[in-house]
Amino acid sequence: MNLLLDTHFLLWTVLGSDRLLEFPWLDSYRPWGISPVSFLEIQFLAEVGRLEIQQPSFSGAVATDARFVIDEVPLVSLVEKALPLSWTRDPFDRLLAAHSDARRVPLCSLDRRIKQRHRLLVEELRG
Repeated sequence: MNLLLDTHFLLWTVLGSDRLLEFPWLDSYRPWGISPVSFLEIQFLAEVGRLEIQQPSFSGAVATDARFVIDEVPLVSLVEKALPLSWTRDPFDRLLAAHSDARRVPLCSLDRRIKQRHRLLVEELRG
């Protein structure tokens, strides 16, 4: 695993979004790491009507796709890394940044706060 995709990048990749054309360098980082936190965030988004994705079929499709590696971090490590990340109130962003820290791999995210504050961001996104 060379980087961890945030939930937006995971969705764009699986759904074949044209948005990915803006990131031609992304393929050079495969296989992409996926945090189980993203599956929970996707479920929340589906429950509030912001996504029309069915679980567990979505996570099952990701699990069998060779482009992805589902990376599990022990919960105690994830929480330990998340506790000091007071720069975000979004629990999913906080946990994804913590996952990136725990594994010492860059996070691929366009979130403004993450780009400003997270030390392990994919270099191509820093600009």
